[in-house]
Amino acid sequence: MKMLFSNGLVFKDLVAKLDYFGTGFLALVDGQDGLIGILTDGDIRRAILNDVEDIELILNKSPVTVPQGTPRAQIISLLKGIQRRHMPIVDADGKLIDLVSLDEVDFNRKPNQVIIMAGGLGTRLGDLTKDTPKPMLHVGEKPMIVRIVESFKDYGYTNFTISVNFESEKIKNYFKDGADLGVKVDYIEETKQLGTAGALSLMGNINSHPCFVINGDVLTTLNFEDLMRSHVNSSASATMCVREHETEVPFGVVNVDINNNIVGLQEKPNVTSLVNTGIYVLNPEVLEYIPSDEYFGMPSLFEVLIGKGLPTKTYKIVDYWVDVGSVSAFEEANKKYHSNNI
Repeated sequence: MKMLFSNGLVFKDLVAKLDYFGTGFLALVDGQDGLIGILTDGDIRRAILNDVEDIELILNKSPVTVPQGTPRAQIISLLKGIQRRHMPIVDADGKLIDLVSLDEVDFNRKPNQVIIMAGGLGTRLGDLTKDTPKPMLHVGEKPMIVRIVESFKDYGYTNFTISVNFESEKIKNYFKDGADLGVKVDYIEETKQLGTAGALSLMGNINSHPCFVINGDVLTTLNFEDLMRSHVNSSASATMCVREHETEVPFGVVNVDINNNIVGLQEKPNVTSLVNTGIYVLNPEVLEYIPSDEYFGMPSLFEVLIGKGLPTKTYKIVDYWVDVGSVSAFEEANKKYHSNNI
């Protein structure tokens, strides 16, 4: 989808390149990959109808671009908002770094299942969840569980299973079979609280591919495709997404050696730990280690797998992530999404 712009370039060359790539889009660059402009098959059709073959008159030299580092989900949302199919990504010098295409999202459907845990009671949110399951609370203009589904869909993951319990009909009536969102949705129903891993014991058939498991109150701009690639490439049986969390010790810390000699003092130091983010990738075979019809948390599953000697890995999240488990976190997430900072 990239083509070098040169003095000898003619209209026929553009048509040939568009036909070769079959994407309906060309980004023209100079010898250092600086973006000069873009061209679509629509531009070509209009040029033919108007009998114009001068590339300078056809080329869009001021295309909409996004800076390097923009989250993929944000790019896709922007494309849908401006009704475009392709988005060039450029660095600070205007050099073309990458291209994001909605065609890739629409046609690159992946077989991996996404299991969303939406059966919790959400008691920490008080009256907000009195009559509404927490995943159905709106963050911005959409329920947070819809944002989770759309985030995975943006990476081609469209097979969803939602674990429901409290006010389950409100979730099931919203999603139905998922067709309205362009995905497939089915459900597992907890009649009692089974925990993040315990609910997986209710799964019927799961395909042979690794599956995602995510809590229904987690919002993130994580690259799920990269997560799955990391899981597969590391030959892990299970991968847990983690994030650095800094905590201030509210006291002065005394460091001593084995002879109780003081070797250092730290006044209220910050301690950095890796914390569980509620996002996982599991190979199908690990589900056999989950007991049936009893509460079983995901950390318990990882402890079992470690004890069995199965490879378990971590994947560090550096993107936006929030666990909407408190009123303050809920309010902060709403500020982020209302201000379009996500």
